[in-house]
Amino acid sequence: MIFGNVLALLVLRDSERLTATIREALASAPPEERAGLERALELAGQVPHVTEADLRTAWVRRQLASAGFTGPLGSVESVRALRGTEPRLGLAQAVELLKEAAAEDSAEAAR
Repeated sequence: MIFGNVLALLVLRDSERLTATIREALASAPPEERAGLERALELAGQVPHVTEADLRTAWVRRQLASAGFTGPLGSVESVRALRGTEPRLGLAQAVELLKEAAAEDSAEAAR
């Protein structure tokens, strides 16, 4: 969502609540449901912790991919492509999101 010059992304993450709900269900589950719930709990535990910056970077990458953009994230073309996918996105917001995504790419490359 965009409010004036401020980009506000609503991030929905309820992994802790999901895991707790599965554990509660497992505690009272009949034997025939236990294996499935144990597997679900195992899978929920494998989901890595994702930061809000990671989510914003993933959004930028999805938007650019949907626009067919494959160039460098710091380019003028990347700003145009990103803003083309979300017309209400301001110039400063697009630049900031792309800087964040480029920094994440640099950090991944350094690892």
